[in-house]
Amino acid sequence: QVQLVESGGGLVQAGGSLRLSCAASGRTRSTLSVGWFRQAPGKEREFVTVILASTGYVYYADSVKGRFTISRENAKNMVYLQMNSLKPEDTAVYYCAAKEGSDSIWVPNEYDYWGQGTQVTVSS
Repeated sequence: QVQLVESGGGLVQAGGSLRLSCAASGRTRSTLSVGWFRQAPGKEREFVTVILASTGYVYYADSVKGRFTISRENAKNMVYLQMNSLKPEDTAVYYCAAKEGSDSIWVPNEYDYWGQGTQVTVSS
């Protein structure tokens, strides 16, 4: 089992920045791809970004490309999401998730492990 714990959410004004952290524990291993998803009230959970296990390649949703950056610190079992130029439409609960391999990375149901989520609220 792998446990994921997110932190770093909060309230920020539009144009501001936040950095989310995801701490992994348990049976962590280099074969896990780690992604961030978000879910706004009344909406489905949506893909934000992922860093692949095998190559370290990163992918972003078009809505966050150029503003968000995912990074990984394997020695500390940490994954970060740096969010800049935040917009009110970025308001959501942000989840860290992990899965084996590098396929179907955009699909929430393909992920095996999830954190509890952290709230990000961007005011206009």
